[in-house]
Amino acid sequence: MFKLYYYPNNASLAPHFLLHHLNANYELLLVDKKSNSQKSTEYLRLNPAGRIPTLVIGEQPIFESPAICMHLCELYPESGLMPKIGDPKRPLFYQWLAFLNNTLQAELMVRYYPHRHTNDEATIPNVVAAQDERIADALSIINDQLEHNKYLLGENLTACDYFLFMLAEWSLPIKKSPLEFKYLARYLKGLCDNPTIQAVCAIEEMDITPFKN
Repeated sequence: MFKLYYYPNNASLAPHFLLHHLNANYELLLVDKKSNSQKSTEYLRLNPAGRIPTLVIGEQPIFESPAICMHLCELYPESGLMPKIGDPKRPLFYQWLAFLNNTLQAELMVRYYPHRHTNDEATIPNVVAAQDERIADALSIINDQLEHNKYLLGENLTACDYFLFMLAEWSLPIKKSPLEFKYLARYLKGLCDNPTIQAVCAIEEMDITPFKN
């Protein structure tokens, strides 16, 4: 049995999608961010970074959302959620997952936590404005990739698509949201028909109707 330490609409969302898609035997354990439970002594034993998510497999805890996603894909190679070794799309899987995590997600974190990136509160509006532009640039790259592709890597759904849906949801309040990009908006609307996305978003009480319009 897997144990996923999660918080709704947090970085645990992508691993939650994968666990559901894989029909894995898993338990959800809420980490209450409102009470700062991710910084508790008990949780820090599992995840010294004090962030969400953590996946426990047996006695082995793993943290960092993309690492969890890759490990789940490797545990279930028959799922097709990651191209097989030797498949020319395998390096593209790593490329896009790294881009989503290291570029889009990183820019979103600065956008939503600007106080962590300046020692002068007067500059926070400038940080936010700059991040809106950088996030739009990242979304534009993804939009171009989707012009001729059903999914991020082509015709087949992978873990990258679940990871992207998570980040797209976080990007909705940005000045130029994902829905303003033609191909990205079309792609996200299509993903709303995915039964795993529907089920997990219902569990986490997330509203995906903005993507359907």
